[in-house]
Amino acid sequence: MSISLALGDLKEVTLPSGTVRYRERGSGERGSSERGSAEPLLFVHGALVTGDLWRLVVPELSSRYRCITPDWPLGSHQPAMSPDADLSPQGLGRLIVSFLDALRIEAATLIGNDTGGALCQIVATEHASRVSRLVLTDCDAFDIFPPRMFAYLKWLARMPGGLFMVAQSMRLGVNRGLPIAFGWLSKRPIPNDVMEGYVRPVISDAGVRRDASKLLRGLDPKVTEATARRLADLRIPTLIAWAREDRFFPFSYGERLAATIPNARLEPIDDSYTFVAEDQPERLAQLIGAFLASGVREEVQPA
Repeated sequence: MSISLALGDLKEVTLPSGTVRYRERGSGERGSSERGSAEPLLFVHGALVTGDLWRLVVPELSSRYRCITPDWPLGSHQPAMSPDADLSPQGLGRLIVSFLDALRIEAATLIGNDTGGALCQIVATEHASRVSRLVLTDCDAFDIFPPRMFAYLKWLARMPGGLFMVAQSMRLGVNRGLPIAFGWLSKRPIPNDVMEGYVRPVISDAGVRRDASKLLRGLDPKVTEATARRLADLRIPTLIAWAREDRFFPFSYGERLAATIPNARLEPIDDSYTFVAEDQPERLAQLIGAFLASGVREEVQPA
């Protein structure tokens, strides 16, 4: 569960598939008087992290925008979801829409990273009327879902006790820093308390491990490839903010997304790995702020 007070007050909402906790900061009142979007910003992190991924970005944007940062049920959340919750990629896309419904939000700017970026693409292509703008930072796309180095998690999730074994290995700090864990996701060290929030739920909660297993078993490049075939039909203004040095999602994938989505622009981010919100939060916030202020939302057809 996220711990950063910089993300705002802790709240929760009960959805058909379970309880989702989130933090909220900013009212968006100032942003509504500017040329930019008045819709909220909804942040979507990736697998096995929490909303704390965005803790250095949200404060830079919350003076102008309503920033909503959930702990999505991707393996570091609490409480666990209902046993029958659909946590497939498409199911998680519907969960994001259900979250918007619960907060009575007609449309939002979706900001995604890693697995969360793939989920944002799913929502944008299958529920376009709910997305006013789209921001994709380094994330799964096309034939990457998950990155090859993390494919072992998908297979461990299918083995009895497999995810429990790898979760318990995360009790040791040295293991958390391995390339097949968090070591190559950010250039800068992730603070210990934030890292503990990432790994503790899957270590200690069998329900969270069940949820994580559902998620991991559903990762399949056929999903992102099918989504990619619909990206060319998007009419949603899109910012692609991508790290040049990413070891899991090469910069060429950001270029490919920008070339595929009609109303997209690519902005490179230097001196960063996958977690650009961790490595270059000021640069990312600057890019998002400029993007939001650059023009009004285009009308999209209801999905």
